[in-house]
Amino acid sequence: MIEDMLRTPDAVRDAERYTAHNYHPLPVVISSAEGAWLTDVDGRRYLDCLAGYSALNFGHRHPKLIDAAHAQLDKLTLTSRAFIHDQFADFCRELAELCGKDLVLPMNTGAEAVETGIKVARKWGYQVKGVTPGQANIVVAEGNFHGRTTTIVSFSTDEDARADFGPYTPGFTIVPYGDLAALADAIDENTVAVLLEPIQGEQGVVVPPEDYLPGVRRVCTERNVLFIADEIQSGLGRTGATFACEHEGVVPDMYLLGKALGGGIVPVSAVAANADVLGVLKPGQHGSTFGGNPLACAVATEVVRLLATGEFQRRSAELGARLHAGLQSLIGKGLVAVRGRGLWAGLDIDPALMSGREACERLAERGVLAKDTHGSTIRLAPPLVITEEEIDHAVAQLAAVLAG
Repeated sequence: MIEDMLRTPDAVRDAERYTAHNYHPLPVVISSAEGAWLTDVDGRRYLDCLAGYSALNFGHRHPKLIDAAHAQLDKLTLTSRAFIHDQFADFCRELAELCGKDLVLPMNTGAEAVETGIKVARKWGYQVKGVTPGQANIVVAEGNFHGRTTTIVSFSTDEDARADFGPYTPGFTIVPYGDLAALADAIDENTVAVLLEPIQGEQGVVVPPEDYLPGVRRVCTERNVLFIADEIQSGLGRTGATFACEHEGVVPDMYLLGKALGGGIVPVSAVAANADVLGVLKPGQHGSTFGGNPLACAVATEVVRLLATGEFQRRSAELGARLHAGLQSLIGKGLVAVRGRGLWAGLDIDPALMSGREACERLAERGVLAKDTHGSTIRLAPPLVITEEEIDHAVAQLAAVLAG
């Protein structure tokens, strides 16, 4: 078993002893990384096929991002939003331009971006749409994952994420993902927004029907409801486009961004929308001590500039086609289904063969790191700097694991 590989298990034991068990990590202790590769404390190398749940889209320690961080560390790291610093305007302007929106509101974590989006949608509903005070509701999808705050888990359908954290926040209506008719039926006069992941990541990289997102956009427009796209995992190049919504030619009213926006160096998130939406916020109504700090802005601006070239979106599309072709060849050979887009894949393993956890343990033994979800499903999301040879290597190791 994988435990037998470890010559230095003390770090694993100490992690188990001194930390709350809110994660169940593989017993691999990483000490350094570069590009698509990780190295553990014993010098063993692993191909990273998770990329920090898409937080590391540009790989580990991308030179331009590291240089931006180092340069900013020598100058200024925090002022709070009580003042304006010299990195702030460039970041907000360039991200707004990338998104095609008027305004950006910087925060830190993805969950903060989601909470911000919820607050803005409610305030927009009361001030602009004229919703009855205190009655705003937001339509969300089954199988969603938007974070783990008490408000967000209130509309989760994952009992591991939700159970025993009540009382729950009201104001959300849950409908089946991909069911446009159910979504339309759930909208009433007090609905202020529809909040969706264009592709459901935690659920197993579930891609909705081709006509779903365009239908959501149409219904939201017809019913005067905001369409909020949670692109925290799916955005910023992961699927072969800047945003996953682009594949269907859809533009939401609000983007929620995070993970890769911080370049794998600092937590950075943001809400992007036009002035008629984000403009409802006035001074003192929302904020963050660290949101939009100089270090975060310096790194995130460089992230936006990397994306502006289109290089990483093209790599994701081209290399993603190679990845999915390799994975499709394993259907019937241990895999029962493959889903995804770009360099993002959800794989359903024959449950009679092994669980997703067992598959990830065996992959780790072979030097490939991935993450299981929901029983026999595993997710692959390698950094966008991965090469063709490395993709072929990952697929070959998976094939070997499935063959036993």
